[in-house]
Amino acid sequence: MSDLSEQKSIDQDQPSWTRPAGASFEEWMTTRVARFSTRRYDWDALKFQADYDPKFRRAQMRYIGTGGTGVASDMNTIPSENFTFSTMVIPAGHEGPPHLHVDVEEVFFVLRGKLKVVLTTPEGERYETVLTDRDVVSVPPGVYREEINVGDEDALMCVMLGAKKPITPTYPADHPLAKIKR
Repeated sequence: MSDLSEQKSIDQDQPSWTRPAGASFEEWMTTRVARFSTRRYDWDALKFQADYDPKFRRAQMRYIGTGGTGVASDMNTIPSENFTFSTMVIPAGHEGPPHLHVDVEEVFFVLRGKLKVVLTTPEGERYETVLTDRDVVSVPPGVYREEINVGDEDALMCVMLGAKKPITPTYPADHPLAKIKR
């Protein structure tokens, strides 16, 4: 049983942070804690990308909300009202393909590793930078972003999206993943 299982009892008409009726403060706050020991890396969240090309293989570990990967629900996360928070592992030599969120800002905070981040407008303007330990980038809606692990070890980053349930991202029209059904 997850330390978050009590969260299910909250009335869905109330914000997810609403204190359940009759819950003690400790019981309520326990539902707001997600521990590393109860997480697992989900290598299948973006499996359709890795099935197309193994270089896109990476894993998500969800903490708050389900993020923008297309995972519909995860009862082992803290429900979200305004953002999602997860960590992602990108193995050395692997990458996150270019994608665009039309509705949310996305933040990448590198905990460990070396990621080249490529940002591109739909009109073709391009910006590249390399992020290392404790560097962060905030990508506005409407800008394509891709992350490429250019280091020799797995890269670990925090990912935040600015909505409870972001619209599923899209790929550039000329990218092979744009034609694949999830």
